[in-house]
Order: sequence, then structure tokens, then C-alpha cells
Amino acid sequence: MIYEPAEDSYLLEKEVRKYAKGKRVLDIGSGSGIQALAARDSGASYVLATDVNSAVIRELKKKRINAVESDLFKNIRGKFDLVIFNPPYLPRDKREDEESERITSGGERGDEIIVRFLLSLGKHLGDRGIALIVLSSLTPKKRILESLRKNGLSRKIIAREKRFMEKLEVWKIKFE
Repeated sequence: MIYEPAEDSYLLEKEVRKYAKGKRVLDIGSGSGIQALAARDSGASYVLATDVNSAVIRELKKKRINAVESDLFKNIRGKFDLVIFNPPYLPRDKREDEESERITSGGERGDEIIVRFLLSLGKHLGDRGIALIVLSSLTPKKRILESLRKNGLSRKIIAREKRFMEKLEVWKIKFE
């Protein structure tokens, strides 16, 4: 299953278009490729997309997007000016099937994948680089904020959108 663009994708895409020009961009968990395409179309100097799903990688390559199969940063080398991540951020819902859960659930609480992402982000973020991620009001923030602090990172909310059941936010993350 490939994550098709939804409200969170479009909110993040607007911000990617503002920040990508001339940048080395890494799109983690690329799914449909909407963020990688937005970065490329906005004049990024280099774009690399990743996903854990090999079917996604094949589809991204058909769209002429540089793509590597990777669980977060596992198969990534080098530093980037802009790291994009539209993570699975919802708490696990036992009613959801396994395939769907893989693209929506960030773990039992909903924050586990984001915390893992933040643990490795600093190794791949250039000195003046930034990361853009989407979070939901349904995602617990306490451990995420602790991970930012422990890893010398700060965040600023740069976009918000209220949806029927949740509020979405785009965070700009950088070294303090």
C-alpha cells in the first residue's frame, strides 16, 4: 500500500516549496513522492527519497525520483540541507489492518517513529540545515519535545490546519 496524498501531505508540500530551492533534500518515508516532487519542481539541487516499502521505491523510480529503500536513515549516507518527513503519527488502532497501520500508525502511542527519526536526524542534517515534519494533535508530544532537547534541536511551528478530528502542524526543526 502506498500512502496517497491527504491533508497532511498538502500542508507539508506548501512548506517544502518555500524551502527547497537550491538545497540538498532528503525525503524520508516518501510514499507517493509528493514531497520529493515538490522539492525537485521548486529547484532543489539534489533530491533523494526513501521508504521502507520496495513497491514504493519502484514507483518513485518510475517518476524519475532518486530513491533508496531504507528504514528511516538506515541506508542513508551524507548530510542534507532539508530533510522532509511526513511520518505515520497516529496511535495504533487495533481495528486497522496491518498494511494500513504501517502507513498511519507511529507506534503504540503514535510518537515512537518520530522519536526514532529525531535520534538520527542530527547525523544527516547539515550545520545550517532544517527538517520539516508534520504532526497531529492526536500525537503525544512530550517524548518528541524531550528528544529534540536531548539532541540539541529546536522546533518552530510554521503552519497549522484544523481538520474535523484533529489539528495538523508543520514543524521546522534545526540545531539550536
